[in-house]
Amino acid sequence: MIKAGIIGATGYAGGELVRILLGHKDVEIKWYGSRSYIDKKYADVYQNMFQLVEDTCLDDNIEALADQVDVIFTATPQGFLAGLLTEEILSKAKVIDLSADYRIKDVSVYEAWYKLEHKSPQFLPEAVYGLCEQNREAIKKARLVANPGCYPTCSFLSIAPLARAGYIDMKTLIIDAKSGTSGAGRGAKVDNLYCEVNENIKAYGVASHRHTPEIEEQLSYVAGEPVTLNFTPHLVPMNRGILITAYANVREGVTEEMLRGAYEEAYGQERFVRFLAPGVCPQTKWVEGSNFVDVNVVYDGRTGRVIMLGAMDNLVKGAAGQAVQNMNLMFGLPEDMGLTLVPMFP
Repeated sequence: MIKAGIIGATGYAGGELVRILLGHKDVEIKWYGSRSYIDKKYADVYQNMFQLVEDTCLDDNIEALADQVDVIFTATPQGFLAGLLTEEILSKAKVIDLSADYRIKDVSVYEAWYKLEHKSPQFLPEAVYGLCEQNREAIKKARLVANPGCYPTCSFLSIAPLARAGYIDMKTLIIDAKSGTSGAGRGAKVDNLYCEVNENIKAYGVASHRHTPEIEEQLSYVAGEPVTLNFTPHLVPMNRGILITAYANVREGVTEEMLRGAYEEAYGQERFVRFLAPGVCPQTKWVEGSNFVDVNVVYDGRTGRVIMLGAMDNLVKGAAGQAVQNMNLMFGLPEDMGLTLVPMFP
């Protein structure tokens, strides 16, 4: 039985970790960490956990936690883990960080986009970017996993097959993204009030969203060249879900059959990436509550461009589900253990 601790257990991603891990037969949650609700019963914070979780919330003492568990999940703001992580902690427990602290290898890029000083850059070289479909073998041997961001996960999985095959001009890549409000976290913000979000859609972080360098870095690895792109996210009035629509010029001689073949080769054996039939567009409703990512590709012969599409649940594959998928790999368990979540409808 794997003993797990969660710091940030009362945020949206932390709550989703609890929901998933309660259904994982090889995991016992030992620590429900929450700086905001210390000594309060977890089920009083999330009443869906009534009679399921009897524990009270503890503090965020990661040093004490490392002595009690095999794996620590940190669903915390940027800068939290980087300010506390030590070699002693990593010698005692594996760590899966849901923040951006160890996702970007170049510390200067992290500090420029996140406006934070990185407190433990010495761990950046060993941190493994936890995108299972890309880094599966490295994750199996990792002590420290940087769980990918939600937008980067959906963007990468939607685009990577064509970037890897060299079928698109990466200099022409544009990503249009849309997310539900849970992607902004559970903290009280005016922009997330019901009257601000309902019956509204808006772009935000235009030309400045901090997931941009993460997407560029990961796509550059598979493309074999530096990638600079336009990424524009939008907030839409729904609880969960991300929809990616990406565009790029197709290289001369590339056919629609070759485009689809790249996805079939990339995802034919993948458990959680579903490559849809021709003409079927991914929809957030068909992945909600699950660890699936639905992707498809459409070639527009009239413009010589390709449209790459992806949909996923930002709290599951975009956060907690992917973290559990990483944990399974790190502990030698079947990758889908605890993650056989059927999408919810309606």
